[in-house]
Amino acid sequence: MCDSQSSTSSSAGDSASAGQEPPVSTHVSRGHASFGDRLAEAALNRSRLCVGIDPHPGLLDQWGLPATIDGLESFTMRCVEAFGTTVALVKPQVAFFESYGSRGFAVLEKAISALHEAGTLVLADAKRGDIGSTMAAYADAWLGETSPLRCDAVTVSPYTGFGALEPVLDLAERQGQGVYVLAATSNPEAETLQSAQIKRSRGPQRQDQRRQDDSHNADDGDSVAQHIVDECATRNQLYRRKTGSRLGNVGVVVGATLGLPTQGSDAVRKAPDLSALNGPVLLPGVGAQGASADDLRRLTTHVEPLAFPNISRAILKHGPDIGSLQKAVEANAQDYPGMVLE
Repeated sequence: MCDSQSSTSSSAGDSASAGQEPPVSTHVSRGHASFGDRLAEAALNRSRLCVGIDPHPGLLDQWGLPATIDGLESFTMRCVEAFGTTVALVKPQVAFFESYGSRGFAVLEKAISALHEAGTLVLADAKRGDIGSTMAAYADAWLGETSPLRCDAVTVSPYTGFGALEPVLDLAERQGQGVYVLAATSNPEAETLQSAQIKRSRGPQRQDQRRQDDSHNADDGDSVAQHIVDECATRNQLYRRKTGSRLGNVGVVVGATLGLPTQGSDAVRKAPDLSALNGPVLLPGVGAQGASADDLRRLTTHVEPLAFPNISRAILKHGPDIGSLQKAVEANAQDYPGMVLE
């Protein structure tokens, strides 16, 4: 990012507060459509689904394939053929390729290239998180222009602090790519950390803040998950003001099962408010994990056009026949039509 752009972003971020627009920068290139805009357009032309390529040994066996590099490649390229022309966003689970070493990465490179040739957006589910030059190297690996693993977006972990994600956020912003930040994941182990209360951050005002009555203490804390969503919202607000884009590049991962009773209990885990995000939302937990299309709509009222259910097992179980996989995509897509942004 050029020096003038970087300093503008920093000063604007310091001045952003609830309900207050940051100043507009006049030094930012408008040459790239945002990832959010491209994703919304793809959803209108294809199904609003994110389908995973998850070649774990159990699925390979179910498809009659060996857990070898040949089995990995056969599984992966069948998925590419089935999904490359039918869904807007395909998400390879990087760990399953990484477990095969360099030959596994070669298969992933081949799949990414083929999906791009088919006009499909690719999200690398890598969940990288680090600081400084190491985070910058991760950014270059998954988003860099010369990287053979270059994707349209990547998942990242904010546990080292949201500010530590700056190298990947900056690179994505310059190039019109996306970053999905883990915010409120659906696994039960996450609740202790992600629901912990911390000091409320400054940022775009959310719907839940507008609904607060006079008796509410404005200094009450937010959950860690809400803090992450608000940081993403602030980043998107700055980007939209600088570039004129309708939507930002920074998305969040939020479990679609949040707000539902946990298994064997009546306890309900609160979902973060997404009303100020103005960016993509990835929602694992639909289908096999129990969440429905109605649950997704409940969680994403203000961002539904960019809310993509991540449906993998419910579709992949219909392999290895490519036609059967495509029929499964079509059946699942009926509940998630592309939507025109207001």
